[in-house]
Amino acid sequence: MDFIDYYKVLGISEKASEKEIKSAYRKLARKYHPDLNPGDTEAESKFKQINEAHEVLSDPEKRKKYDQYGKDWQHAEEFEKARAQQQQAGGYGQYTYSSGSESDFSDFFESMFGGFGRGRGRSSRGYKGQDYNASLELDLREAYKTHKRTLTVGDRNIRITIPAGIEDGQSIRIKGYGGPGINQGPKGDLYLTFHLRNTTGFRRKGSDLYKTVDLPLTTAVLGGDLTVDTFDGKARLKVKPCTQNNTRVKLKGKGFPVYRKDGVFGDLFITYQVVLPKNLTPEQKKLFESLKATNL
Repeated sequence: MDFIDYYKVLGISEKASEKEIKSAYRKLARKYHPDLNPGDTEAESKFKQINEAHEVLSDPEKRKKYDQYGKDWQHAEEFEKARAQQQQAGGYGQYTYSSGSESDFSDFFESMFGGFGRGRGRSSRGYKGQDYNASLELDLREAYKTHKRTLTVGDRNIRITIPAGIEDGQSIRIKGYGGPGINQGPKGDLYLTFHLRNTTGFRRKGSDLYKTVDLPLTTAVLGGDLTVDTFDGKARLKVKPCTQNNTRVKLKGKGFPVYRKDGVFGDLFITYQVVLPKNLTPEQKKLFESLKATNL
């Protein structure tokens, strides 16, 4: 397996923060997404590398292993256990491991273990298979409710439950749907990354939603009722007299579902945008002139 520098894939430094990693990933994922590059195999390959890099570097534990072991990070725990057993046994000469062209370990492990154990047969220790990475695109409205979805991975259909409140760029692990194990070891896992399309008039930030609505000038001045859209219906608001432009009000519990907390929702923040009239009749102009005379 050729070494892939995940930091170079995302165009970030090895000291990049979690925020920088997420920002770089989102930017590149949009650029190379298959839907925006139909038929472009190079873009598709790049998109897979970007997802793989994000899946590793966005997880503190995986990133730590990757920084220490490079492409062999997935076998870090096995390596550490084997090295500890060697030390307890009094040196490398007591350790046996599987060798030959079928080995999935890199030269890094072979160089650490020297050549000891060759010809002694296959080790009885099994190793976990390769983890797979895949992506799934959802509309924001689909992420509003918990629902089931059937995915096809290789030649297998997987029925999964997608919890309400899933975040854009969030990954979940589906155990046992990765590559086959080594030496009868367990199968790897499937890491599924979600990409959310927002075709609504709402802006999401965590579990809170934001929306700007038009407020007629007369209602802003005199007050009154205003009906606004929420994510799952409508709500009637009481507008106070003399409401200023860009006034924000909060509708508690009318936001987005909180991930894996059934029945718990964020808030909806409505910002009023006062709408000025474009055309006035002569009578309306006289009324405004009268108001002007009172120095309002």
